[in-house]
Amino acid sequence: MRTLPQYALPQHALSRLVYRVTRSRRRWLKDALIRWFARRYRVDLGEARYPDPAAYLDFNSFFIRALRPGARPLPADAQALLAPADGRLSEFGSLEGERLLQAKGRRYSVVELLGGSERRAAPFRDGAFLTVYLAPRDYHRVHMPCPGTLTESVYLPGTLFSVSESTTRAVPRLFARNERVVSVFETPAGPMALVLVGAMLVGFIETAWGGPGSYPYGRRERLRREEHARVRLAAGAEMGRFGMGSTVIVIFPRGRVQWDETLQNGAAVRVGMPVGRLTPDNGGAERS
Repeated sequence: MRTLPQYALPQHALSRLVYRVTRSRRRWLKDALIRWFARRYRVDLGEARYPDPAAYLDFNSFFIRALRPGARPLPADAQALLAPADGRLSEFGSLEGERLLQAKGRRYSVVELLGGSERRAAPFRDGAFLTVYLAPRDYHRVHMPCPGTLTESVYLPGTLFSVSESTTRAVPRLFARNERVVSVFETPAGPMALVLVGAMLVGFIETAWGGPGSYPYGRRERLRREEHARVRLAAGAEMGRFGMGSTVIVIFPRGRVQWDETLQNGAAVRVGMPVGRLTPDNGGAERS
């Protein structure tokens, strides 16, 4: 029942308002917002490049704060598959045909998630997936789970339901309905889909290659094909970021990933943490 009001809320209007407020450089406003938020969510600035809250030009700069160099060293194992974001592991495992698990008792279609394209979704049938939920207090930049070359990126307009645990359990096909950016990379383990899912009050989704304001509301945008070859990202490299809490979904084809046997739903994960391995027969993964 707590999710019912979200259907009636002006989701995009509220998000646009938050977008403007969080970019205000009025010192009294941005300092008050940062102090309140840091206390309310117990934000740890120990790993931030700028640990002093007063150093940020606006609340948004604080929210998408960068880590200090060396804060997240990568494992030496070149076959390691890395967590793409800080957050909580909400679901992981195998697809049933084209269906991913959203929450207990709720599944949704990888075709829908990837924008209704059978071509884009075909390699991932019966594949492997991992879903990470980012809470407001978390570090909000998204990093590459393994090295990859971008082959396609598309912005998909949609709703902006909350992606909290209670809403995820209640709203059918939530991740396939919300606004999102789908990026497909060619990796040492074959194609990888990396999906950044927007949420209530998320004012933007940015990619490393698109820069600030990469994806405005209500427009589909694709990279021109000739630009693809220029976007090569190493394992652990930043690939995107978004405001407020949200969700990242990683998908691989069948037989390309072995999940770490210690992984559990609900566990905390951090950028650069190994969550599995690329299977040996894919060979030759390099961090470059």
